[in-house]
Amino acid sequence: MADSNIPAAAAGDGRVPTVIADDLHIVYRVYGHGPRGNATAALRRIVKRQPRSRVREVHAVRGVSFVAYRGEAIGLIGTNGSGKSTLLRAIAGLLPAERGRVYTDGQPSLLGVNAALMNDLTGERNVILGGLAMGMSREQIRTRYEDIVDFSGINEKGDFISLPMRTYSSGMQARLRFSIAAAKDHDVLMIDEALATGDKKFQRRSEDRVRELRAEAGTVFLVSHNNKSIRNTCDRVLWLEKGELIMDGPTDQVLKAYEEETGK
Repeated sequence: MADSNIPAAAAGDGRVPTVIADDLHIVYRVYGHGPRGNATAALRRIVKRQPRSRVREVHAVRGVSFVAYRGEAIGLIGTNGSGKSTLLRAIAGLLPAERGRVYTDGQPSLLGVNAALMNDLTGERNVILGGLAMGMSREQIRTRYEDIVDFSGINEKGDFISLPMRTYSSGMQARLRFSIAAAKDHDVLMIDEALATGDKKFQRRSEDRVRELRAEAGTVFLVSHNNKSIRNTCDRVLWLEKGELIMDGPTDQVLKAYEEETGK
């Protein structure tokens, strides 16, 4: 699991480490029943005392090691199922490590497209609750409220912020989630595909905000299949495939190798 204490030796070169992954392995265990059968088959299993369920192990992250430093924006790339989102969840402390460790300095915040807000509440109420959940005070939320709404663009075509979230399109919901998360200065902010939503105008605003967060001495991780967004916002890239770290280096160098390998 994530450990909040960074080993002192990791900062020997003068840079301030914010996340250290040390030989990290994450394994999912999927508990499922065998083939669906009839009542006779079920009775036969009971009589013969056959096991009811099977366990399948998915080794999602395999021996990943890296150090992230304050002020970096790091892109995570890889084909579908490569372990990118799993790695972010482990850094956030949401998944336990099978082997190895994750150390963090400060509180990691994970923003995903499916980050939970309450659909039956208005956008306004969700801005307040989302801000409180991130540790902002009511005064901070009040001060930043208009900026959050303006950044999201929710009200550009009407007074949507006063309507329940369930009336929003998926793009509007994702934009509001990003706007709430981006209103706070984070020690470590992890963004999972959020920049892929919205029009080009919103994407440019999002990319600008990521650069601001990096400049304010935070660390930003960005998972995206949009290589242009990675190029525009990140100075370093981690390339994962089948849970393994294939390459870690400057953005242009890693993306060039990735594009040559995958044709993307």
